[in-house]
Amino acid sequence: MPVSHARDPAAQTPSIALADVRLARGQTTVFDGLSLRWDAPRIGLIGHNGAGKTSLFRLLCGLDAPAAGEVLFDGQNLHAAGRERTRWVGMMFQNPDDQIIFPTVEEELALGLQAWGQAKHEAKAQAREFLAQRGLAHWAGRAISSLSQGQRQMVCWLALLLAAPRTVLLDEPYASLDLPGQAQLADDIAAAPQQVIVSTHVLAHVRDYERVVWLDQGRVRGDGPGAQVCAAYEAAVAEEVAARRAAAPSRRS
Repeated sequence: MPVSHARDPAAQTPSIALADVRLARGQTTVFDGLSLRWDAPRIGLIGHNGAGKTSLFRLLCGLDAPAAGEVLFDGQNLHAAGRERTRWVGMMFQNPDDQIIFPTVEEELALGLQAWGQAKHEAKAQAREFLAQRGLAHWAGRAISSLSQGQRQMVCWLALLLAAPRTVLLDEPYASLDLPGQAQLADDIAAAPQQVIVSTHVLAHVRDYERVVWLDQGRVRGDGPGAQVCAAYEAAVAEEVAARRAAAPSRRS
């Protein structure tokens, strides 16, 4: 059966809520009393390195549990859901080598289907069909080790599309892609039926989103329409750069 990923405008977008969440790593407090509710179909997440973006994603997909507070998916505690949460939320890591397990593309794509109880041979057949639909039939048997960094990143994205969790988290998905690859991913995100949350430094890809959240040292500094929040972030960065240059010792030629 053909795999369809056309977005259904009538499909209900999940609601993800963080309620007074506290997260610590060793002696470092990442979040303290963080509360958010995300129910838009496309959401951007921006901020400096170390702002807490990846830590937030790890909370949302269940890899980390809060020391206090709750993470709710459509009103249900995500961390109490066990394996069911893999149907709710999937994450693509910034480094594809932290995510990929199997040696060939078709095996990696089939993994998510097998996790849902599909027989191995059926899952691999569906993976091959999915690749063929995208003009990538020749990728099916390719060794992951033969792919570039950007191609491995694309394999991770395709695996998420095929597994089809209701919410997809993408951590710096454009970092390893060339310009054609970025355009293809942006088109895929626009057409995907899932809720997609994108953490990125490439603001052009989230500027037109209905909602963008700006994290700064574990706190929400901006939250609103993409164009507005991205502009505020760019202005703040410009001020930081100007202040640093003004404070730097003058250099004599």
